[in-house]
Amino acid sequence: MKTDATALFLPVSRADMEARGWKELDFLFVSGDAYVDHPSFAAALLCRLLEGRGYRVGILPQPDWRQPRGGSDLTSDPFLSMGRPRLGVLVGAGNLDSMLGKLTAGKKSRGTDAYSPGGRRGLRPDRATIVYGQRVRQVFGGDMPVIIGGIEASLRRFAHYDYWSDSLRRSILLDSQADLLVYGMGERALLEIAAALAKGRPAGEIRDVRGTCYAARPGEEPEGPFVELPSWEAVVRDKGQFAEAFRLMSLEQDAVRGRTLLQRYEKGRMAVQLPPAWPLSEAEMDEVYDQPFTRRWHPMYDAAGGVPALREVEFSVTSHRGCFGSCAFCAIHAHQGRVIQARSHASILREVRNLTRLSGFKGYIHDVGGPTANFRHPSCKKQLEHGVCRGRECLFPEPCRNLDTSHEDYLNLLRECRAVPGVKKVFVRSGLRYDYLLLDGAKGREFLKELCEHHVSGQLKVAPEHASPTVLRHMRKGDIGQYRQFMALYEKCNRKLGKRQYLVPYFMTSHPGCGTKEAIELALFAAELAFCPEQAQDFIPTPGSLATCMYYTGQDPFTGERVACPRTEHERQAQRALLQHRMPKNRRLVLETLKKAGRMDAVAKLYPEGRTRG
Repeated sequence: MKTDATALFLPVSRADMEARGWKELDFLFVSGDAYVDHPSFAAALLCRLLEGRGYRVGILPQPDWRQPRGGSDLTSDPFLSMGRPRLGVLVGAGNLDSMLGKLTAGKKSRGTDAYSPGGRRGLRPDRATIVYGQRVRQVFGGDMPVIIGGIEASLRRFAHYDYWSDSLRRSILLDSQADLLVYGMGERALLEIAAALAKGRPAGEIRDVRGTCYAARPGEEPEGPFVELPSWEAVVRDKGQFAEAFRLMSLEQDAVRGRTLLQRYEKGRMAVQLPPAWPLSEAEMDEVYDQPFTRRWHPMYDAAGGVPALREVEFSVTSHRGCFGSCAFCAIHAHQGRVIQARSHASILREVRNLTRLSGFKGYIHDVGGPTANFRHPSCKKQLEHGVCRGRECLFPEPCRNLDTSHEDYLNLLRECRAVPGVKKVFVRSGLRYDYLLLDGAKGREFLKELCEHHVSGQLKVAPEHASPTVLRHMRKGDIGQYRQFMALYEKCNRKLGKRQYLVPYFMTSHPGCGTKEAIELALFAAELAFCPEQAQDFIPTPGSLATCMYYTGQDPFTGERVACPRTEHERQAQRALLQHRMPKNRRLVLETLKKAGRMDAVAKLYPEGRTRG
């Protein structure tokens, strides 16, 4: 490995440390992903922030987690390759839950791993946070501070349903043997923990940092008011208690209103969650994203062809985080929060100018956005002072009358980005909430016009998700009539511009509440659009989402309503086949499903020409 090729990256080896004149690290970050020095990758984002605050940080990406030969002989253990860190070990499974990254909705192994060099599979263990945490504890001993975080840890912080084992699992904090769990976006909490450790405070005594969970023993209940969730024993015994635990936890996910949570486990052990961290200010967001990222995978992956996940985001810019859409199948609002946190225009434009100087940049910014592109500011002006509304959503079942629907700031930002010298085109590829755009009236139509004129690359991808009113209600999504209205506006706008650009809708099959009747409704809507997706998005019950709670318990935790859920592989295959009815291979299953449902009248609409075409 050439030192000159790696000098701009964070250390990944003892040689890198020696090149910097370091004898030891302050923090070792163990990551389930390959090391890509780009702000879209959590390990790089957090380690660069720590580096910017003066800490010496090394990254151990995808270490071999298996016991070294010889059992107790740890001299060749990769976890020791950079020595014992002075302050602690940080552990993250990667940008995806490790089980989601490995297995499909059908519980089959995925063909590739986009977050590994060359797309190679098998470079991280199942339930990586637990395995890494236990190995770190084994290697460094009980006195080494171990802090876990990332999407896997965040959404598994209490008793949760694990789809891949079809069982409930305990808090990942307990199973990983970590001292602290950082949930949500962890910059603020991590900096507070680092400062406490640097002052000599034992990790076991750090029990006052918002956005963290800690394990407690009998008699160590937190001081002050807290909400006790149904215990592990209760949720295992009774699905209704699991639903209640989810409901209570969801109501406290706000920095202003949220209270401490506690859940009891065997032998009196407890998982305690402190209230969520305060949202980052604009200046803090700028600090996070203004770090000196190389925006490249580490040179050690060149021989393997690099890391595929980088290609999708290499020339993209994150403008904000958080989402107040609260779709039932998505856990972004539970992880990033419902309060939008945005960067300044100046910070974003600095990043755009930096992109124009990169080799390989051809003038095209692939995206400027976030979880939802056109959510660039808090949903209402009261949020930052009073918090998000308890037990109420901003857009469902009806838009809140206090909703701020202005697209002005985002439109101005896009105008500024496309005016940067060297930029030919700025695309918007993040999710776009068309229902929110429609609420902005004439200003929304102005935004749509400029979007079509300057920021669409022939196709605009949007996500109506379904057509059935029943399923959309369980999804916490608006009526399909909103999509029809947006579709008409989009077509009219492009016609006036003289452009041939298309809408590509995302639909989801097998979501809770979607039976055969509802799946047929979706198929008929797709046929009306003359749309047959090459791939169907099959619902996967990932930890932390409302839809997963409904899937496991068979009920809506907020209303108690029973929710039917497709569970067998045959049901899932039938729903996929209905959506992809134009594919010849699906015809037999489609006809079988329609006949069983007594809906042979739908055949003429699905196959108007009397035969299938690819």
